[in-house]
Amino acid sequence: MEIAVLLLVIAAIFVTRSVKVVPQQNAWVVERLGKYQSTLAPGLNFLVPFIDKVAYKHSLKEIPLDVPSQVCITRDNTQLQVDGILYFQVTDPMRASYGSSNYIMAVTQLAQTTLRSMIGKLELDKTFEERDVINAQIVAAIDEAALNWGVKVLRYEIKDLTPPAEILRAMQAQITAEREKRALIAASEGRRQEQINIATGEREAFIARSEGEKQSQINMAQGEAAAIISVADATADAIRKVAAAITQPGGHEAVQLKVAERAVDAFGKVAAESNTTLIVPGNMSEVSALIGTAMTLIGKTQPKP
Repeated sequence: MEIAVLLLVIAAIFVTRSVKVVPQQNAWVVERLGKYQSTLAPGLNFLVPFIDKVAYKHSLKEIPLDVPSQVCITRDNTQLQVDGILYFQVTDPMRASYGSSNYIMAVTQLAQTTLRSMIGKLELDKTFEERDVINAQIVAAIDEAALNWGVKVLRYEIKDLTPPAEILRAMQAQITAEREKRALIAASEGRRQEQINIATGEREAFIARSEGEKQSQINMAQGEAAAIISVADATADAIRKVAAAITQPGGHEAVQLKVAERAVDAFGKVAAESNTTLIVPGNMSEVSALIGTAMTLIGKTQPKP
């Protein structure tokens, strides 16, 4: 019975040492008698008991690494409290095992030193404007050195840039002054545009009024011309009709009668409108002579047959 239990224990030890199940996204480094032998892939793997052993276990997932905060000095001698976060991934488990005794510390220290070097090349204002450039340069510098450690640096992000309190107050005052300047410029531009709009509106209104007056005068002139033409046409038509009537039988007698009536009416109006004494010609033959003269003129103006 004791021998069976002992054999069972020995078998369990052999199974434990020879059978290894590696989880997904993991890589285990195997050493045989202290020397690198192989890298176990995810799944079921078999080892030689007591000869092979799992020396290192690495996760192949992307690892976020918080880079401790540090003080950096800019090109214009301003201190900045800077911290960031680094994302990396183990790509070569063998190099990660033997390339560095602690690749996480190595990556962290390299990120800090590279960040101090980058910040020292820039002035304070540029550090806020070129954060993306700083991040890219840090990634490139660390990634080049981390190749020997079996690590791939994916990206680096600056979490916070904190200048001293005095610098913050000065920056706030500068921002306030800049905003007030923009407000004044915007107000002056608004007033300028308002004056331009008013002047443009007045000019367009003046042009519209002058065009209206011009068109009104043109219309009045055209109306007066049309009226004159209409009156002239009517007068000419009336004259033609009178001339035609004179040539008819009894036309001369009618004209004599009409002229006599006009003369009598004229004398009557003079008598009614004048406060003085009206002197009537004693010889009425003068009136008949006037009528005869008018008839002679009418006869001369008639067309000859």
